[in-house]
This record gives sequence, structure tokens and C-alpha cells, in this order.
Amino acid sequence: MRILILGAGKMGSFFTDVLSFQHETAVYDIDPKRLRFVYHCYRFTRTEEIEEFKPELLINAVTVKFTIDAFDRVLPYLPKDCIISDISSVKTGLKEYYERTGFRYVSTHPMFGPTFANLDQLSNENAILISEGDHLGKIFFKDLYLNLGLHIFEYTFEEHDETVAYSLSIPFVSTFVFAAAMKHQDAPGTTFKRHLAIAKGVLNEDDYLLQEILFNPRTPAQVERIRTEMNDLLDIISQKDSSRMHAYLEKIRLHIK
Repeated sequence: MRILILGAGKMGSFFTDVLSFQHETAVYDIDPKRLRFVYHCYRFTRTEEIEEFKPELLINAVTVKFTIDAFDRVLPYLPKDCIISDISSVKTGLKEYYERTGFRYVSTHPMFGPTFANLDQLSNENAILISEGDHLGKIFFKDLYLNLGLHIFEYTFEEHDETVAYSLSIPFVSTFVFAAAMKHQDAPGTTFKRHLAIAKGVLNEDDYLLQEILFNPRTPAQVERIRTEMNDLLDIISQKDSSRMHAYLEKIRLHIK
């Protein structure tokens, strides 16, 4: 299959490495310097090269801020039977966009990133496959993700955004609070160092990605849950209520079993 990947960043390079030895693969990026780090593929910087390549599948791997802009740039140069796809962690507006284009489409979300995941060992990682989309496109990504050892979950666009609001916004907001409240430690303990490593990793992500996840319309309800729990915990601590603390710890231990 002829596959075009948009974006030579971390995830674009990852997909290039995975696919280029089994498929005729090309990477398009408007910054030629980024193409220095991709191999065993065609490297395009002009849309005319895309037109000549005639891809059968397009994987949009640019940062979430530019997902739709990248589509708009290249769609006029694609064959009409090309399947277009994204791997975006934020799907807001994508279903409507896809339906306007007239192209067959498939949408997925690898639930891992270069910051924390070991891209050579993904057997403990997950991927979401959006149920709405082209059947053959979904089969392609399902086979790909199974071969990588990923656990696959199938959701609608709506269900995906609900899942992301819970699984990403709560850890992100908790990390932000830790980072905002922390101060330098000359002799940090193990727990502190682990939280600090997580905070550095999260804050190394693209600002727009963090913003879009937190601006998900479903995120405020999740953040409100954090505020409620913090208020309850603060009251227990202020009152030095041992019995309530015991009950609270038992409750949250059940949550993580």
C-alpha cells in the first residue's frame, strides 16, 4: 500500500519506522530539516510530490493544533479513493470535518506518547479505534495495532472524547497542581522524585495539546471532582479526624484495585 504520513515529528517518525518496511511510504513536512530524521521512505516538501505519489492511505500525524490545516493543505492533491486518517488525541469537530470532505476516513488514537511510552515495547499500551469510519481503514489500523501488541478499544467520536476527558484531564490537572505547589527540594524522597519526573514529562508536551485536552467540554466536570475531593481531604486533615481518614483511605484504595 502507498501510505503518506503528514508530519515528521515524534509520532510521524514512529509510524514511518513501523510501516516503511512493509509499505511504500512517504513523509510530507513543510520543514525540510525535520525530514533529516526519517529513513527508508520518500521525503516530500511539495504538494506536487504528493499528487505524483498517489497515496492510498493518508495518516495525519501533525500536532493537534494543525490537524485540520494539514488536511486542508493536501486534500486537493489526493486521489478521490484515498482513505484519510488522524491519530489525534482530541477529536472535537473531526467527524463533521470528515463528512464534509467526501473522502473515506478512519480515526484512531494511540493512547501512548513518546514522553513516557517505550516505543519498542508497547504490550502494556492501549489504542482507541473510532467505530465511525471506513471499514477497510479500520481493518488496516486494527491489524497494525494488534501487531504492535496494543490493546484495542472501539469507541464513537463522542465516547472517545468522554474517555479522554477522564483519562487525561484528571492526571494532567493533578500534575499541574503538584507543579504549581512544589518548591525545590535539596533531598527529595522517592515519591517526590517520581511525581517530579511525571510533571516534567507532561509539561514537555505541546502547549496546544494540553490546552485542547483541558478545554474539552467534558473536562470541567472532571476537574470539579478533583476540587470536591480536595475539599473533603482538607477538612479531614484540618480536623485531624482519624476515623474519617481511615475511611477515606479505604475508599480510594478500592478505586485503584
